[in-house]
Amino acid sequence: MAVSKKTTSKKKTSSSTTSEPQEKTTESKSTSSLGTGREVFIVDGSRTPFLKAKGKPGPFPAADLAVGCARPLLSRLSFEPTDIDEVIVGCVMPGPDEANIARVIALRLGCGKHVPAWTVQRNCASGLQALDCAAMQIAMGRSDIVLAGGVESMSHAPVLLNNSMVGWLGAWMGARSWQQKLKALTQLRPKFFVPIIGLLRGLTDPVVGLSMGQTAENIAHRFGINRQQMDEFAVASHQKLAKGQDEGHLDEIEPIYDSKGHHYAEDDGLRRDSSVEKLAKLKPVFDKPFGNVTAGNSAQITDGAAMLILASADAVKKYNLPVMGKIIDTHWAGLEPAQMGLGPVHAVTPILQRNSLALKDIDYWEINEAFAAQVLSCLAAWEDKEYCAKELGLSETLGSLDQTHLNVDGGGVSIGHPVGASGARIVLHLLHVLERNKAKRGMASLCIGGGQGGAMLVERG
Repeated sequence: MAVSKKTTSKKKTSSSTTSEPQEKTTESKSTSSLGTGREVFIVDGSRTPFLKAKGKPGPFPAADLAVGCARPLLSRLSFEPTDIDEVIVGCVMPGPDEANIARVIALRLGCGKHVPAWTVQRNCASGLQALDCAAMQIAMGRSDIVLAGGVESMSHAPVLLNNSMVGWLGAWMGARSWQQKLKALTQLRPKFFVPIIGLLRGLTDPVVGLSMGQTAENIAHRFGINRQQMDEFAVASHQKLAKGQDEGHLDEIEPIYDSKGHHYAEDDGLRRDSSVEKLAKLKPVFDKPFGNVTAGNSAQITDGAAMLILASADAVKKYNLPVMGKIIDTHWAGLEPAQMGLGPVHAVTPILQRNSLALKDIDYWEINEAFAAQVLSCLAAWEDKEYCAKELGLSETLGSLDQTHLNVDGGGVSIGHPVGASGARIVLHLLHVLERNKAKRGMASLCIGGGQGGAMLVERG
């Protein structure tokens, strides 16, 4: 049954695209898009293979990945790229030649100089944020067709000079005489050459001083998620991806080619031989030596892009566009940064309340697998009476989520998690899963570094 909610002041920590929840009924009300305004349809989408980072820059900068999957997407639709009203792209770490990467992508796709484009950044949910922004533009009547999605080339994350080296370089460049240059050379120290690894800094919360993996250890301890459970979840993720590839369930992927003619057609982080016994041999990464989160039960560092076309009913009719589904509701929530992995719990729950739904009313789920421990902790939180009461203001537990309907073709542990792209990927794949199973309703959600959560409710068109 639908959950009831106590009066609570915690609403100040979250935001949504719809109004406050109304009195609950037993009938589902998830039939209108975004609560107000025009309906928003997802027309089509595609993504690149997700390519595992292998210790050096991968074959594709971020813009190349986005163009690589968006170009065939646009080519199979009936409108011209110049008919798009705007382009919105989520990206956390665009390269130095990709400032406002959305604009770079739009121009390279032939959208023309008159089509505006903008980039959004909400850490791990940047791709989902792009879709939400696009949906709101359409719902409010500002746009009819929007190209939106996310991209990340994590293998191209910058390696930076530290401030001491930057200061020394400034002095060197300012030196005019040979005496000044000689003096500057005598001040150069070996420690100036110690680099700042941008990826490591980006995956660490500067407020609480914890890496994302350490926050996963926090919530695993809170809910008693042990190493065996984490590793079993990770193995299942690889098994589901293997099955999905073998049965052709990843058909949203567009093959891409690098400048050397190499061909990439599948997510390459899959480990078909993964087993609990093999994973048990890995050492903890984030809480040495006593932790349980390892490289094997965490999301892979990956390069990839996912792009979707969103449209109004008017545009669907005008261009005779196909419809994959429509966006019903979106919610963004904040929580303690040190517990950031529980973000989906705080983002999904208000959507269920507003639409008079229970967990069992959602046919299929995509919860991004930042860490096996993180997803398992979210499921445990919904079953925990104390957590539901104190943190969510509920009078009862939300209940159990059927894991046979969760991430049915794998997730971040096996597919990878290019942070800017994952939010768009899970929505796109969720719609494919709904179509394949002739199901109606799906929920996509992610935890977000910094202590946030995002979720989107969709229905098949």
